[in-house]
Amino acid sequence: MGCALSGSGVVQDPTASEEKRCSLAEDGPDSGEEGQRQGDGKAPEALLLSEAQKALVQLSWEILHKDIARVGVIVFIRLFETHPECKDAFFLFRDIDDLQQLKMSRELQAHGLRVMSFIEKSVARLEQEEKLEQLAFELGRSHFRYKAPPKYYEYVGTQFIQAVQPILKEEWTPEVEKAWETLFRYLVATMRRGFYKEEKASGVNLSLSLRRAGADKTPNKI
Repeated sequence: MGCALSGSGVVQDPTASEEKRCSLAEDGPDSGEEGQRQGDGKAPEALLLSEAQKALVQLSWEILHKDIARVGVIVFIRLFETHPECKDAFFLFRDIDDLQQLKMSRELQAHGLRVMSFIEKSVARLEQEEKLEQLAFELGRSHFRYKAPPKYYEYVGTQFIQAVQPILKEEWTPEVEKAWETLFRYLVATMRRGFYKEEKASGVNLSLSLRRAGADKTPNKI
């Protein structure tokens, strides 16, 4: 997530890039069960973006903003290709197996735009960390009500980063990727806190019930 963005023409090693993308999902606090359950008890995550990284995110977003509807659809199509279980959180199109048909879904397009709107608001609040934290925290709380578990949040960030690389082309550099990774790590951690805060307040262990529901499913037979 030469270059007006970084001033660097460094060509990225595809292998290293893949390793970094994997680490975005695997190295987060959601990697272990205890990390999930402690999400509410941890101190708020710090936004570890330097001023230079904030500028990289803002400049790259100016380019991406011109095509956010398409980016939103690409992100979710990629998400369902790589993690089909995520479709269970979307009752409007969970039963659509044809990805080409899904691309034309107005519901998917609308949801993609909502997610892009959240990213846009996050970018606009990079200099207002309190407001950014509140935005992500409240979104995490609402995702408890949507029954969308925290492990899915990381997947969206990973797919966003992969989807925007071909759009930004030479403007995408290792520095830009690192900045977006850092932002998404913060957003995911803050949303996770909001999810578990709402779960605790409700007295319902939704995380456990969702895992049990997934374990009870039998694979579709052809």
